[in-house]
Amino acid sequence: MALGGFGCQAVKSPPPENPLSKSPSPVAPSAERVPHPSPSKPTAEQIKAASSYRLKGLEYRSQQRYTEAIQAFYRAVDLDPQNISGRVLLGWTLHLAGREPEAITELKKTLSFDANNVAALNALGIVYLVSGNLPLAVETHHRAIKLKADNEIAHYNLSLAYHLLKNYEQGIIHGKEATVLEPENPHPWVALALVYWEKGDKLLAQQTYQKAINLDGRYRESWFLGHLKEAGFSSGQIQQVEKIRQSV
Repeated sequence: MALGGFGCQAVKSPPPENPLSKSPSPVAPSAERVPHPSPSKPTAEQIKAASSYRLKGLEYRSQQRYTEAIQAFYRAVDLDPQNISGRVLLGWTLHLAGREPEAITELKKTLSFDANNVAALNALGIVYLVSGNLPLAVETHHRAIKLKADNEIAHYNLSLAYHLLKNYEQGIIHGKEATVLEPENPHPWVALALVYWEKGDKLLAQQTYQKAINLDGRYRESWFLGHLKEAGFSSGQIQQVEKIRQSV
């Protein structure tokens, strides 16, 4: 949710870069992306400019100005195409803007540069999950776990994916692992409670959900569950969580 990582929240974006001494040049909101071919090895000036565009993109994204953010990240990728973190930022921001097909395209391009990049695999797996492509979500997250066994992001999202696939045993295995790796994050506990509930272990589901409440008392309130959509839960899964909440 953790994107790196993205955290168990499935929406956590990559960490920002260190601020530069000068503010980056603004990106015109109405400007269309114009590719600027760069040599295989960008110059120091291009690298610096790309970093400025990434920082500007992060600034726009923090304001939910996704169109401008995406333009800035595209410009950064054009200037410094082999910067993997910049490509992940672009893919993840396309996802946040609801442009899932483009997000998948850009993240797959990222993996063509580095097939073993865990952050890119985590991000791509999340995009597949929220897009409803469960087989590819499972496959991608398992690839990420092979590269990094203690990958709480992948384990968390696998618990959600396996729940939707009604493979509750695997959902419990990965859900438990996510709670071990990130015990202070309530999202894995909610996801695990959901799998227990669907499996028919109502008491265990209630006990597990209570652990989420202990971490964040807002889980007692129905209105608060809406934010779970940003954490990778489907609308149907949120409705099921509401049933658990009412039973606790």
